[in-house]
Amino acid sequence: MKKLTNKEEEVMQVLWKLEKAFVKEILAELPGKDLHYNTVSTIVRKLEDKNYVAHEDFGNTYRYFPIIDQEDYSAEFMNRATKKFFDNSYKNMVSFFAEKEKISAEELREILKIIENNKQ
Repeated sequence: MKKLTNKEEEVMQVLWKLEKAFVKEILAELPGKDLHYNTVSTIVRKLEDKNYVAHEDFGNTYRYFPIIDQEDYSAEFMNRATKKFFDNSYKNMVSFFAEKEKISAEELREILKIIENNKQ
């Protein structure tokens, strides 16, 4: 799976939310970004080249839809980040967030319950 730029990820977030969209609909979901129609169109075409989206024809325009599942992308993103920043250790990643007080003891207990339930 190819890495996405921040702008490409923003567009993908919109497509995952809308499921199918024309460029003008994507643009409408990106308020305050000051992006031009042609810029968003270029981003979507790059996403298509990277095999993240596909399109269906409607005359002279295209309606785009994601072909990569958001969960699959998130898993790949987290795997890459864990490898790059936490020595490929999810324990190190969770410890980092615990030390920075980004995750509570209660949330950790919930995670442990999930892990224990998955073992059964």
